[in-house]
Amino acid sequence: MADEPRLGYDPEHPIRLYCDGVFDLFHFGHARMLEQCKKKFPYVYLVVGVTGDEDTIKYKGKVIMNEYERSETVKHCKWADEVICPSPWVTTVEFLDKHNIRYICHDAIPYTQGSDETGDCYYEVKQAGRFLATDRTDGVSTSDLVLRIIKDYDDYVVRNLSRGYTPEQLGLKHWKSNVVLLRQGWEKIKECKKPAQKQPESQEGAEEAKLN
Repeated sequence: MADEPRLGYDPEHPIRLYCDGVFDLFHFGHARMLEQCKKKFPYVYLVVGVTGDEDTIKYKGKVIMNEYERSETVKHCKWADEVICPSPWVTTVEFLDKHNIRYICHDAIPYTQGSDETGDCYYEVKQAGRFLATDRTDGVSTSDLVLRIIKDYDDYVVRNLSRGYTPEQLGLKHWKSNVVLLRQGWEKIKECKKPAQKQPESQEGAEEAKLN
């Protein structure tokens, strides 16, 4: 096509790019990835694929947010121009052509979960030259966020109980919630029993003591 070289460099001819993901517990690592995609060319129309619950649970396991919640969150990110949900788990050239998308953007590490014998969900689009690599953001992931909650489980249980949630709403037996509350209460008692640290005398007070 004669206009192809202008794609992405002319406001009248933005290039259509695509990126996909689960986007559970949307965090700044997700936002940075979308930003990278949006800035691949001066003028980009970014289509974001959000995987559906069925495929995500099948290949990755239980999600915290359902597909509606995840797609709505992505829709409200300023870098996303359009959202497709549910998106295919394995992106094909046929899918890109169907949506008039030039490239898919993702980090270059082979994505093996749910892939075929190639061992990479992006193998086909990489082979076709329709893949642009992005950089991962270190230090943050949905798994990291879940780990923080698990690590401080008792604190979050107490917090939600104190805000009016019932043990049933938290998926707890009454005895379990009582154990958590007792444990938290015992920790507070131990804190109260700690001897108060002796405050150092001020220089002025020390001099008065010497004179007396």
